[in-house]
Amino acid sequence: MSIDKAGTFTLGGRAVKRLGYGAMQLAGPGVFGPPKDRDAALAVLRAAVASGVNHIDTSDYYGPYVTNQLIREALHPYADDLVIVTKIGARRGADKSWIPAMSPEELTQAVHDNLRNLGLHVLDVVNLRSTLGVHGPAEGSLEAPLTALAELQRQGLVRHIGLSNVTAKQVADGQRIAKIVCVQNMYNVAHRDDDKLVDELAHAGIAYVPFFPLGGFTPLQSSTLNDVAKKLGATPMQVALAWLLRRSPNILLIPGTSSVAHLRENLAAVELVLPDHAINALDGIANAAAPPH
Repeated sequence: MSIDKAGTFTLGGRAVKRLGYGAMQLAGPGVFGPPKDRDAALAVLRAAVASGVNHIDTSDYYGPYVTNQLIREALHPYADDLVIVTKIGARRGADKSWIPAMSPEELTQAVHDNLRNLGLHVLDVVNLRSTLGVHGPAEGSLEAPLTALAELQRQGLVRHIGLSNVTAKQVADGQRIAKIVCVQNMYNVAHRDDDKLVDELAHAGIAYVPFFPLGGFTPLQSSTLNDVAKKLGATPMQVALAWLLRRSPNILLIPGTSSVAHLRENLAAVELVLPDHAINALDGIANAAAPPH
């Protein structure tokens, strides 16, 4: 199996394979504290890179610090083609809470923390995660935090800037402050609010990185996905990932797992060909029992 079959897309001036790896699940329960099995976590990271993955998504607030320290231990010194993308804009409370951290001082501290824990002199791509909305993007100005991040870019600590948990307007406004190389939002076969944004970004050559490939499904939507997967002899996650790969060439996937077997299963989604009947069933999922807006 080769993940090269999925092709590549440009992220921050570098071609990355469209199947990457998200490190969030390597931390303990609730993305807090150390992993249950440290050796297994290190093995997953090494297996991902050995399988050809050259795009890893992380954040210093996973743990906090845990996933970045694991990435450094497992993979440093890093391969020349490895692109590590991190996120800033939040911090963790001692009670495992997620706390907005978007002041210039907090963002500067976060960049330095990421550099230290990853063992880097410059961060490839840093996503500013908007904390204006708790359960999804919410309108509001990101000018102050994005200006602070652009200043860190000017200082040479950050190569490229992305946005996460944002609206189309925030992306457009952000592009007037800094060059945006990627957008990371929740998007999947059931949750398709960003359909138009995905296409606009593809046209502009900007990567779109969906998270929660199986998030926010109703029971009816899940059963449709499960039926399609069963007919194809695949897992629901493989089908969800294959649909995303097919959806648009600018989509970069970052499925996460703490198991090597599950990692290999996810990466095998590249081999899955979705026939027309499967596409039709999957495209109907977004309309099935969709909650009212």
